[in-house]
Amino acid sequence: MKNQKLNLTMLMDLYELTMANGIFTSDMKDNIAYFDMFFRRVPDNGGFAIMAGLQQLIDYLQDLHYEDSDIEYLESLNLFSEEFLEYLRNFKFDCDVWAVPEGTVIFPQEPIVTVRGNAMQALMLETMILVTINHQSLIATKANRIVRAAEGRPVMEFGARRAHGNGAAYYGARAAIIGGCTGTSCVITAKDFGVKASGTMAHSWVQLFPDEYTAFKTYAEKYPDSCLLLVDTYNVIKSGIPNAIKVFDEVLKPLGKRPVGIRIDSGDITYLTKKARQMLDDAGYSDCKICISNSLDEYLIRDMVSQGAKVDTYGVGERLITARSEAVFGGVYKLSAVENKGKIIPKIKISENTAKITLPGVKIPWRLYDRETGKAIADVITLGDEKIDSTEPYEIFDPVHTWKRKVVTNFVARKLQVKVFQQGRLVYENPSVKEIADFCAEQVDVLWDEVKRFENPHTYYVDLSQKLWDLRHNMLTQLNIK
Repeated sequence: MKNQKLNLTMLMDLYELTMANGIFTSDMKDNIAYFDMFFRRVPDNGGFAIMAGLQQLIDYLQDLHYEDSDIEYLESLNLFSEEFLEYLRNFKFDCDVWAVPEGTVIFPQEPIVTVRGNAMQALMLETMILVTINHQSLIATKANRIVRAAEGRPVMEFGARRAHGNGAAYYGARAAIIGGCTGTSCVITAKDFGVKASGTMAHSWVQLFPDEYTAFKTYAEKYPDSCLLLVDTYNVIKSGIPNAIKVFDEVLKPLGKRPVGIRIDSGDITYLTKKARQMLDDAGYSDCKICISNSLDEYLIRDMVSQGAKVDTYGVGERLITARSEAVFGGVYKLSAVENKGKIIPKIKISENTAKITLPGVKIPWRLYDRETGKAIADVITLGDEKIDSTEPYEIFDPVHTWKRKVVTNFVARKLQVKVFQQGRLVYENPSVKEIADFCAEQVDVLWDEVKRFENPHTYYVDLSQKLWDLRHNMLTQLNIK
């Protein structure tokens, strides 16, 4: 098994297979199902989230196949018919898939991935769709919050050592770049996705040498073009910065080189960066950057900025890569319709918790933009056979407080989803991670600042078309739900 690519086809909950087997051995075998992935709440009570993970979902769907060892294991469970196991042995993915492109700003309740296909196949995709999109969207959203708090100063992702496993480190770093980080310390992510690898040194480097000066001097001699020294192993003000300046003078200056910077990883960061900036400037190194790390998040960075900390770049690790403040994205995968002999039958899930009542039918999410400002006005979810005509006034309304209505004019309506697979064939061209990150920055920019607040953000409206609202209302009424 060494160096063999891991086949993730069996990364699923058992019930996906038992339900598929049940359908296969029933008269529903040929039914077509529609499933939507959506999420119910923005993490950290934020105003919006960032879509990420589509590339990895595509990679998974393109490589769906059951190996002989998979079939042998499933056979040993004594749960599945021989005919179903033979179906899996010759499995061929042939669903249609639509998705919101990575980097897009997304909101609760709107479909971000939609699957149409044989009910058996659509059922078996649940776990991988959720684990892929949930994880990367969570990290991209957290990264974007941190990047916005830095107010234009570069943020580097430093979290690989604290991630929840190697996959979380690898793909979490990718998602962080989508969210706006300028580089990652995770070398394999940088290599595979063509992004900047960033890093300095650890305290162990300094401790390995007889003294701090020798450690700095050796590093500067080895890396004169990228010399960034970690100055807080012993004492930032009394030894770290003086020794760094001495090495800059004695090693780099004679070579005609300039230091890249220093990094501070502990202590009162605001105070230390102010003192460090003064000492470096006085020594003639006003171009020497100050990088800080040490369990940072958006709130700590925002406080430092407001207190006038002299920081040029941030290295953010554990609280980004684990989304420590709220480590669950909460996306779900729900049946929305069944198609039988060309007839589409809407389906709805009902709960005493009204937030868990789903939106029935085949749907399309739209975003409305103001033609003059370019800013997003609202999102609207329509039924699949509806179109929003930008040349005509369009009435939007609050789906809960329905008397709150507004007629929108001078706007542009764009569908949020794109076709990704057509009967199992990939029809979507994946952009690079750098292109996705640039697209994400553009998407965030179309939101009003009030939506981007960290505390009590303005609610961005996700409305329903009148036809969709009526369908949902009628289905609930028929089931005596008010």
